[in-house]
Amino acid sequence: MRVASNIARILLGLLFLVYGLNGFFRFGYGVSQRIQQISKDVLQVQQGSLYPALHRLEKCGWLETDWGESENGRQAKFYKLSLLGRKQFAMEEASWKRLSEAVALVLRTAR
Repeated sequence: MRVASNIARILLGLLFLVYGLNGFFRFGYGVSQRIQQISKDVLQVQQGSLYPALHRLEKCGWLETDWGESENGRQAKFYKLSLLGRKQFAMEEASWKRLSEAVALVLRTAR
């Protein structure tokens, strides 16, 4: 379903912008772990979704990147919101609120 796919893509980008990268440099795996932790294990981002989403956000200029050492001593790419990313987050958050409110209205009328 195209609508569900688009919603999932928007949600994943929003989650990365907010919960995974808000104010901190994190490596990719750390982003997914942060999202899982905050969502109390409800949301689990698989690597097949994680890295394409991070690359998309980086290509848009919404992320700053830097190379460093991960917790296990391996070289890793770290991501952080850019100024443009913070501005984009504000717009995405407003869109998500409108969408979730519309879905809630539909669900309430379906009772």
